[in-house]
Amino acid sequence: MRLLEGQTALVTGAGGGIGRGIALQFAEHGAAVAVHCRTAVEQARAVAGRIHGLGGRAVVLRGDLTDEDACHRVVRDAAEWAGGRLTALVNNAGVQPVRELAGMTAEEWRTVVDTNLGSVFACTQAAVDVMGEGGSVTHIASIEASAPAPAHAHYSASKAAVVMHARAAALEYGPLGIRVNTVSPGLIDREGLAEAWPDGVRRWRQAAPLGRLGRPEDIGDACVFLASPLASWVTGHDLVVDGGVTARPTW
Repeated sequence: MRLLEGQTALVTGAGGGIGRGIALQFAEHGAAVAVHCRTAVEQARAVAGRIHGLGGRAVVLRGDLTDEDACHRVVRDAAEWAGGRLTALVNNAGVQPVRELAGMTAEEWRTVVDTNLGSVFACTQAAVDVMGEGGSVTHIASIEASAPAPAHAHYSASKAAVVMHARAAALEYGPLGIRVNTVSPGLIDREGLAEAWPDGVRRWRQAAPLGRLGRPEDIGDACVFLASPLASWVTGHDLVVDGGVTARPTW
């Protein structure tokens, strides 16, 4: 069942990892996808190539989403490519540096907030103008929005703000027929993760009731659902996709 047949979507930060999984799942379900990247142009082209291989439509758009004008340009270009209207936006672009508060500079703090939160604000604002009679916006947040990890204060604070932005935007944009939600992933597997962080991967697998790390397509599936007619009465919601880790007791 192709849940997004006829839809046109922009996925930011779609050159790899979670963004790639989202873009490919959208294409699998029939959406035409604008694949955004900042610097990973070849990776984004590879994603678009896979979509073309599925018989779908895709275009690669480049822009630094810490710049408000670039956010508006990327959204505008995506809508023009799609025939004048977007039906879905997934705000996935983000950064996750590791830095303890004691050594963090104001510039480092602002960089994370501008990337993770500022781009969400600007891209969503621009998308509303090209969604016409309604659409869906999904922000990729994190379980760290409510359960921060050490040395992730800037990241966790930005993701908590992303969740609240979605709730506030759901109130304001609902009368326009635009739904706004968040997906909060747990630990998502990627190439080299088990080698780089073996203890963390082992602990996560032990903690997850479902016994595994997440996959990019798990987040893609959640985003497909939220953009589909199956979620037509879902807005202002944070969908946690973490294999059950946050359901565990803390005692």
